[in-house]
Amino acid sequence: MRDILSSGFFGQTAPDVAPALLGAVLVRVVDGHRLSAVITETEAYQGQEDKACHASRGKTPRTAIMFGEPGHAYIYFTYGMHWLLNVTCDQVGAPAAVLIRAMMPLEGIDVMRTLRQRDAGRATWLNGPAKLTQALAIDGALNGADLTTTQAGLWIERGFSVPREWAKQSPRIGIDSTPEPWLSKQWRWYLERPAILDLMKNFN
Repeated sequence: MRDILSSGFFGQTAPDVAPALLGAVLVRVVDGHRLSAVITETEAYQGQEDKACHASRGKTPRTAIMFGEPGHAYIYFTYGMHWLLNVTCDQVGAPAAVLIRAMMPLEGIDVMRTLRQRDAGRATWLNGPAKLTQALAIDGALNGADLTTTQAGLWIERGFSVPREWAKQSPRIGIDSTPEPWLSKQWRWYLERPAILDLMKNFN
């Protein structure tokens, strides 16, 4: 068993957790098969004051998980067709989460190929938040799962060490109707392809 990230790690604010998750490895067990991928892109959503955050309208049945313990899966359905995976952060009562936006496959390639129904272009299988949930069979049944244990078959391991200068930043994507200053917050972190390939070159 590799080093699974603890609730203490996720007990930081989302803008602290999001860049720290670059290089971490998301693991999913499907029918006894271990699927894993390195996290390469994240976005932070922090508190009720963040107008791009689902919690900005208060605690609802949908967002209640964000107000709970850190290190849990917050999975929601969007556009009537896609599941998106977030991990809760900060402290109880302080709603925050990090959206996992993109990853690079490591283990379980054949299973991912079947789930995504793709025969080529491995580098693009998981380069979007809806693509990665499809490839790892992640849906609403895992909403609320504790990602700091293996019990639900979904967890996050420490993974690869990413030099700070490799992490690029930009405003978050798909929040065009959000008012300033939240629209322009540099709360998206990502690794460019050369950095990803360099990071993974010694993986076996």
